Amino acid sequence: MAGDEKSGLTHLTADGRAEMVDVGAKDDTARTAVAAGAVTMAPQTLRAILAGDAKKGDVIAVARLAGIMAAKKTHDLIPLCHPLALTKIAVDIAPDEALPGLRVEATARVTGKTGVEMEALTAVSVACLTIYDMAKALDKGMVIGEVHLKEKTGGRSGTWRAQGADDGSASG
Repeated sequence: MAGDEKSGLTHLTADGRAEMVDVGAKDDTARTAVAAGAVTMAPQTLRAILAGDAKKGDVIAVARLAGIMAAKKTHDLIPLCHPLALTKIAVDIAPDEALPGLRVEATARVTGKTGVEMEALTAVSVACLTIYDMAKALDKGMVIGEVHLKEKTGGRSGTWRAQGADDGSASG
């Protein structure tokens, strides 16, 4: 029996041991996940990043690439994740003067037997960490936060959207 049906936790056996879920009998379906997060910083740090004045280089470009690379390695980082042949991973990073800081959004897609929520969340998390790393010489007080799943589509559970999922996106 895969998972503990009483608790609804699919990654635990009935006796509480962690296991990778057997998805072999599931149908391949188109699946998408969108995650978001933010890095809040001092206004002068945001200005320096946007002006290209960070000592390590183009913060946004490097963070975008780091997020894409991280999504492809999610199964190496999260113990019970299945390796997926992603068909799309996009990472968008946009300034938000109101934070002040940068908003990060990742979209992951796959046609497969399991969802891509963890890949989207990993992309956002690593992109945010990369922003911090690239700009920490300017501002050690930056705060990484708001990392969350905005929506997912596909699979047995269908479509799910977080309340207010259209708010605070990196692309808008």
